[in-house]
Amino acid sequence: MLSTSRSSSPRQNHLLAVLPKAEYERLLPQLELVPLLLGKTLYDAGDLLKHVYFPTTAIVSLLYVMENGAPAEVAMVGNDGLVGIGLFMGGHGLMVDRAVVQSAGHAYRLKGPAIKQGFNRAGSLQHLLLRYTMALFRQMSQTVVCNRHHTVDQQLCRWLLLSLDRLPTMELNMTQKLISDMLGVRREGVTEAAGRLQSAGLIRYSRGCITVLDRLGLEARVCECYAVVRKEFLRLLPDKIAV
Repeated sequence: MLSTSRSSSPRQNHLLAVLPKAEYERLLPQLELVPLLLGKTLYDAGDLLKHVYFPTTAIVSLLYVMENGAPAEVAMVGNDGLVGIGLFMGGHGLMVDRAVVQSAGHAYRLKGPAIKQGFNRAGSLQHLLLRYTMALFRQMSQTVVCNRHHTVDQQLCRWLLLSLDRLPTMELNMTQKLISDMLGVRREGVTEAAGRLQSAGLIRYSRGCITVLDRLGLEARVCECYAVVRKEFLRLLPDKIAV
């Protein structure tokens, strides 16, 4: 069971942290802190979304699910962004993907009408959400390229590094089955790739917990996709947003 930290603050989410004071204080009374449990589905394809989520200590995977039920991750969202862009990007809240909690933690939930009203004011919140959406789309497109052209080892390194960027620790609690679903590859492929990283002294894997021992070593092995996504997020979502 997750414990709620007394020091928890919406400002732990990057989007909320860079909002101008007036816009932040307008949203603050409507933000609800909620636990996100590992494996929880926030929404599925075809659902009408009623809330957006601003993760602070959790990571949520956005998955595309094939007709045969096989899932593959197209993007991940942590304290860098929000889950539920369909509520303000003209999709009327009808979702085309699945959002599943990949790493347990907390998020601040905001009702759909509140995010729509803020977006439609055409001020700083809209400007920030559009920038974030551009960065998220770049992550999605780069994920497609990576899954098509790079090895499972490189994909796993990319996925681990992107996850670490969104967590306060060097540990990830997840099974190889979950990772194989995220990457859209066979479980055996993940087992072999994780084994090679462990043999190289880069990670330690035990009972569903991955501990990164050498982040620089992972960065030396990863493909260019990680740097492309990271650079785009830093470009579009710096510590201070000009509006």
